[in-house]
Amino acid sequence: MVVGAFPIAKLLYLGVKQLSKPVASRIKAGARSSEFFKNYICLPPAQLYHWIEMRTKMRIMGFRGANIKPLNEDAAAELGAELLGETIIFLVGGGCMVLEYTRQAANSRRKEDELNQTLTSLQTQVAELTFTTETLSAQLREVNRQLVSFPTPTKK
Repeated sequence: MVVGAFPIAKLLYLGVKQLSKPVASRIKAGARSSEFFKNYICLPPAQLYHWIEMRTKMRIMGFRGANIKPLNEDAAAELGAELLGETIIFLVGGGCMVLEYTRQAANSRRKEDELNQTLTSLQTQVAELTFTTETLSAQLREVNRQLVSFPTPTKK
């Protein structure tokens, strides 16, 4: 689904993104104030991200065996909170897109079921009309047969 093609979906996505930003800032504030949150939730992803980023940069520049120093605690906590905030924004936006997709699929399925039901109803009506036509045709043939076999009065 292309977001640009559906203005309502684009507007919804921007609204969700805007609503997710305060949640991300609350997480950042929580990371600064709570030691448990900082040490176990924010620091490990930040250190991993820093390690992968620095390893990639060193390989691009040609340094293969360089040692990478971990970030200091404050910078890692800030980076981890930023990563967590962006992850939440991404997950909320992705969740909205999945919900919209399932809603559209359900609508499509409902319309298809209605169309199939209408088609079945029309086929039943055609079958009933065919039967009625055949019955009337048989009755008409019987009346015609009786008229042909009925003796006509002769004039005297």
